[in-house]
Amino acid sequence: MDNCLFCKIARGDIPSRKVYEDDDVFAFHDINPARPVHLLVIPRRHITSLATVTEADTPVLGRILAVANQLATENGSPDGFRVIINTGRIGHQEVQHLHAHVVGGPDPVGPMLKRV
Repeated sequence: MDNCLFCKIARGDIPSRKVYEDDDVFAFHDINPARPVHLLVIPRRHITSLATVTEADTPVLGRILAVANQLATENGSPDGFRVIINTGRIGHQEVQHLHAHVVGGPDPVGPMLKRV
């Protein structure tokens, strides 16, 4: 989509602190981190949210999770991390492009996220 923020980031139209990219996914540092490690992993192809996925999206959803694991370890959270996908209004999805937050760091995340 031409006016989607995350599509623009994945295309390189808007700068980001990229940590990973391949043909299917793009990952970058969150601009407002909630933990020492806070990355976003997005599909390159526009998918609005988990509420709109179909069986055809299964490969890219699996790729997002595999990349999340790799990046959490490489970026300072080798002992565990949390993956959060906010969906829709009730789930507080702020950008209408599916994205997985990968959060962690050297200390346990705890029961609730806290701003760093």
